[in-house]
Amino acid sequence: MPWTKKPAVAFTECTWGSILAHTKQYSKFGVGFKKSLLFDSDGGPAIYLRSDLYDAQHDFVSTVHPAWKGFDPNLYAFITPFNPEYASDVSKAKMKLKTIVDYTHEREWRVPHDFHFEFSDVEFVVLPSYESMATFPKKLKNGIGREKFILADVYSTIEKLWPVHIQ
Repeated sequence: MPWTKKPAVAFTECTWGSILAHTKQYSKFGVGFKKSLLFDSDGGPAIYLRSDLYDAQHDFVSTVHPAWKGFDPNLYAFITPFNPEYASDVSKAKMKLKTIVDYTHEREWRVPHDFHFEFSDVEFVVLPSYESMATFPKKLKNGIGREKFILADVYSTIEKLWPVHIQ
């Protein structure tokens, strides 16, 4: 992860209404899994922590419980600083904000190591277009199940015709 330099595989549980924005920012290719699989693989929701609290943990030692010292090293793969745009000028000064960091809309999950899975674990695959589906390796399509493929172009057309999710 860019802030903690800890390895992790990142996932999103963004709503279907925001999946198109997500594909524009990251990739039109995606693989979906059940949260139970991620959880059983030591995964969990990302922790968005105020940057001032994050910075304070490096040297923290409790005066009440001296054994409480900073974060467990395994926790760092899950942490992302939280510096929202809506913070007041007072809060921004207190937190020594240099940049806005707010990924809460992504509803991110992380697995803190390589993530291994079987074809049977795949719940769905997002591809950009029919052309990408046509050129996708046949062995993978058959192994995953062709009914599990979702085409972003089709979903984009639905949103254009019935823009209930776009504001």
